[in-house]
Amino acid sequence: MAKKYNVCILGATGMVGRQMIKVLDEQDFPVNRFLPLASHRTAGQKVVFKDREYVVEEAKPESFEGMEIGLFSAGAKVSKALAPEAVKRGCVVIDNTSQFRMDPNVPLVVPEVNPEAIKRHKGIIANPNCSTAQMVIALKPIYDAVGIERLVISTYQSVSGWGKEAVAEMYDQVKALIKDPKAKIEAKYIFKQIAFNVVPQIDVFVDNAYTKEEMKMVNETRKIFEDDSIKVTATCVRVPVAIGHAEAVNIKTKKKISLDKVRELLSKFPTVKVVDNPKRGEYPTPIDCEGIDDTLVGRIREDISQENGIEMWIVSDNLRRGAALNAVLIAKQLINN
Repeated sequence: MAKKYNVCILGATGMVGRQMIKVLDEQDFPVNRFLPLASHRTAGQKVVFKDREYVVEEAKPESFEGMEIGLFSAGAKVSKALAPEAVKRGCVVIDNTSQFRMDPNVPLVVPEVNPEAIKRHKGIIANPNCSTAQMVIALKPIYDAVGIERLVISTYQSVSGWGKEAVAEMYDQVKALIKDPKAKIEAKYIFKQIAFNVVPQIDVFVDNAYTKEEMKMVNETRKIFEDDSIKVTATCVRVPVAIGHAEAVNIKTKKKISLDKVRELLSKFPTVKVVDNPKRGEYPTPIDCEGIDDTLVGRIREDISQENGIEMWIVSDNLRRGAALNAVLIAKQLINN
């Protein structure tokens, strides 16, 4: 009989945590004991895994006794405090927060892109930022074929990237403005009004006038490819969409590559689906990606302003593909290793 594993999910009541539970079930992950964990605020809520209802327990260091794999998505501060406690007790942590991503001792992994990095783990494996994860999946076959010199990225990120409170805030704002277009809107979770608006700030600004989100894309891309020579710049924008991040990515390759070759490489790459027939109005939007595993790529064209330039539009479910599925695929690769 195939080995089964004791698996816990920290942050089980959050949007990503609930997706992790769903993906674990759908992927038929070999679970022996299942333990949903959360902070004291949401402990006591109930979740369902494999048709069985579980009461979510409050996460404490001793919660990880006997656990073998932990999927963490409860915020960087929580991971900082509890991931080492889990590792001490023999649990391998797959962390979906920013806490360990740039730690040189922690592999940062997208299984389709750099699965070999998993073998270097010392108890913790980091999930990249969701916007980085979907992008590097689409970039990997191009990088392998002709190399990448520079990336210029503009993201259009859904409010679920902040969390369920931000989604509720967006809907509340929409309702208020439909009732009264001149209503005074107070933004609590997104920095400014998000209903009928776009906000060019995700996370806080750092010293170079970029945001932390933008610098995550710069630094994480280089770490995943293990290539600090790639020049990367990003502008990350929050848009009034519930689920699904979209990205316009300009790629300067080291060698010339034809559009036909790009489409061929992407079409053959795991979990990538090309949706690119502009004459028929076929290109992906966030609505198209919700609830699916594939990263959708369209608007593939040459950059007419420079040599060796390719433009593409990348769309993916940030909760599922960018976070939950990535974590579960890491866990599957981990047990296969």
